[in-house]
Amino acid sequence: MQSYRADIDGLRAIAVLSVVFFHAGFRLSGGFIGVDIFFVISGYLITGLIAREISQRRFSLADFYERRVRRIFPAFFAVLAACAVTATFLFMPREFILFGRSVMAAALFYSNIQFWHEAGYFDIAAQFKPLLHTWSLAVEEQFYIVYPLVLLAIERCAPHHRLRIIGLLTIASFVLGLCWVRYSPESAFYLMPARFWELALGGFIALQPRLAPRRLSSGIGMATLGLLLILCAIFGISESMSFPGALALFPCIGAALIILAGTIDNPVSRLLGARPLAFIGLISYSLYLWHWPIIVFFQYQQGHLLNSSQGLFVIAASLVVAILSWWLIERPFRRRALLTERKPLFRTAMVSMAAISLAGIAIVATKGWPARLPDNVERIYAAKLNSSRYGTAACFTDTKRRGPTDDDVRAGKLCLLGVDDSSPTDFLVWGDSHAGAMAPAIDLAAKKYGANGLLVGQGGCPPLLDYQAVNGQKGKSAACIERNDAALDLVARRHIPLVFLVARWPREVLGSEYGNEGPYFDPNRSYPIMDRSREVTAGLEHTLAALKRLDVHVILVMDVPEPGYDVPDALAKAAMHQIVRDIDPPRNVVDARQSKAKTILTTMAAKFDASVVDPTAMFCDPDDCEVQENGKPYYVDADHLTESRAQDLSPLYNSVFATFLKTETAHRG
Repeated sequence: MQSYRADIDGLRAIAVLSVVFFHAGFRLSGGFIGVDIFFVISGYLITGLIAREISQRRFSLADFYERRVRRIFPAFFAVLAACAVTATFLFMPREFILFGRSVMAAALFYSNIQFWHEAGYFDIAAQFKPLLHTWSLAVEEQFYIVYPLVLLAIERCAPHHRLRIIGLLTIASFVLGLCWVRYSPESAFYLMPARFWELALGGFIALQPRLAPRRLSSGIGMATLGLLLILCAIFGISESMSFPGALALFPCIGAALIILAGTIDNPVSRLLGARPLAFIGLISYSLYLWHWPIIVFFQYQQGHLLNSSQGLFVIAASLVVAILSWWLIERPFRRRALLTERKPLFRTAMVSMAAISLAGIAIVATKGWPARLPDNVERIYAAKLNSSRYGTAACFTDTKRRGPTDDDVRAGKLCLLGVDDSSPTDFLVWGDSHAGAMAPAIDLAAKKYGANGLLVGQGGCPPLLDYQAVNGQKGKSAACIERNDAALDLVARRHIPLVFLVARWPREVLGSEYGNEGPYFDPNRSYPIMDRSREVTAGLEHTLAALKRLDVHVILVMDVPEPGYDVPDALAKAAMHQIVRDIDPPRNVVDARQSKAKTILTTMAAKFDASVVDPTAMFCDPDDCEVQENGKPYYVDADHLTESRAQDLSPLYNSVFATFLKTETAHRG
């Protein structure tokens, strides 16, 4: 048996408290590195245990996995069950669907892969994911599926090269992480191969006792340096930095030094082993499991991020729940007071995994089970499903390039707008996702005047030639440039006389999503903006000049007012909790948001004899801008119109078709 080390529990306490305070909103910019410390500790303790049992010829995979089940499963599945019940009563369908996917992934220990897939443009904010923190458990369990087999294989085939092989695997994983953090940061963060080295580092120091200090001064020096490295990581690293990568060396080397130093009695290790810290270390697993769901659900119920007093309250509540979880759930299973035999234990574990997984499947299959909501809430939330086909992959290309290709655009293999006939194409609607949202309005007006057109739309890509979209990554910006070149080719080949340019212009000009910065948008807070007027003006001038050379008349469509809030979600939650919530943005706020974009559009329209269509008056009076009518939201989210509201805007385009298409038809005749 390994002798108990209170200093390692103290190190666990530092790890878990850094994570908890970071998640609760306190200024520990690198508090998330606590997970990396956990990985090193786990690798050290488990490797030492396995190596000792292998050397004594008594290692058994069945015994090993029984210990893992007793250590991990009881509290973990209690958290999953509690989260499932709470989410059922609190979450709206879209959030509940994502919860269903995550709870199934967590139960089967692949949640790191699930969250890796979800990371991207359309991912829901992390504050709505009560099981997000389970990615680290998935990484650890995936590691322990492979690692004991590796140690057994080394013992059988190359026992004298064990340290060398583990060292090479550690270095290889670290190098892989360095590459991934540069080219695929989500992969480096979530996937086990890039995290393997952190656990293996703990294993390496467990297998190499000669690394431990032999003199007190060396022990003090190592422990002090290790603690300083960890503190530098907690207060010096931030989410904006590339992580894990080379920066993960700070917490991992720091943890390794403290563990090694603790093999000799020294003041730093005694400090870490003090009873308060050691006790928090004992309950650290339960504290880690429970704290994040408590934060997520508390914030969700409150409707805003934690303030300082609420953060302290949530930390205190998490400590209480963690103590109860450790006392009532963890200890009885680990001490074999419950399910004392292996077979019933494994059977119960398998049944629990299956039951939670089936619950997740049912949540997803029922599309978030909207029937559980009160009728009035369900009617409001149904607006999120009121998107037209022009915003789907059948007609529109999302940021993951699902939908029509550039070749499809050049060939005109696109969704039709207006009448469906074989006459020459009368018009093109070209833009980002707001073009897809506005398309039903233009479609209805075109039908009225017997015009036919096509839609070219791609997520995050305003219809500007040779333009770097705001917040656009290098690959995505290149994709936008290629898409817009293809759209121009289509206009030239088909001699399309009328083009509508539709985009979320304020976002491009100000560089601010306004409402998509996070789930708890607060219009009273100031969000960072950048004046990109010069870039947008240059892109629009280039585009209008190219279209003018093709003798095209351009309609610049100003963006709709942005509420900032996810409208159906905010109104449905207000109805659910029977509170009055006014999310209509003031007219002066809308005007300020749109001002620079409108100036650019009107100036460029005058310069190139283009026209401007502005839907603002259809939403706003002198005081406010409406986001709903009689409980029926105008938006599917924070900025995209519902299909029915877009259709209400069709009169805006009547004069366009009446004036320009009739003239063009006469010209063709």
